[in-house]
Amino acid sequence: MSGPRASARRRWIVVAVLALAVYIIVRAAHTPQGDSTPPAGHATPGASPSAAATASASPTSSPASSAASYDPADYAPQVRSRARQAAVSGQLVMAILYNEAYKPHDPAFERAWQKLKPDAAFGIADMHRATFDEVKQGRDFADRSWERLPDDRDLAIEAEAWYLHDLAARLPATWTAPYTKNDLLALGYNAGPANMLAFARGATPGGQARSYLDELHANWAKAGRAVTSD
Repeated sequence: MSGPRASARRRWIVVAVLALAVYIIVRAAHTPQGDSTPPAGHATPGASPSAAATASASPTSSPASSAASYDPADYAPQVRSRARQAAVSGQLVMAILYNEAYKPHDPAFERAWQKLKPDAAFGIADMHRATFDEVKQGRDFADRSWERLPDDRDLAIEAEAWYLHDLAARLPATWTAPYTKNDLLALGYNAGPANMLAFARGATPGGQARSYLDELHANWAKAGRAVTSD
């Protein structure tokens, strides 16, 4: 892939390498010598004991959350459930997860990365703090914190689905631009609601937004198979 999206990814890789170094240091500090495998319920480096306990007890914490094993399709049941609750397309929710899956989503790694990049997004749906805090208002997860997103993937999917719901509520009844509703919602998810409305009125997406939409289209069929398979 070339263009702005590829450049952004190259910049991200540089930051990720630095975050990996921080991650290794933090991980080593929290792992007993002679045992490289944390015991069940072991607190994620950087997380509070209460957060770790919640993650251990939560039935939505599985499948395993290691970056190496992550496949959005593993979360098809959660995607179907949360998309239905928010009245949005499950295929769209899944396709966005595929779009965001190029980043490592190990909780400790995400927290190490945030130490270097405080405005980083959290969770498998890559949501920023301000967006999460806005979306959760009046919802069943209103008492949950943004810091939980790396540990609770169901919460990340729930917040993503409701954000897409809120973006859909901002769309006009009709628009002149040659985009489907799902196209515009994906653009809004990536570039924000103001840009989504500008694109609906006919503004041309920049390179990064265009690349995001191209990736969505490339992931669309795979996302559909994931949410319809048992």
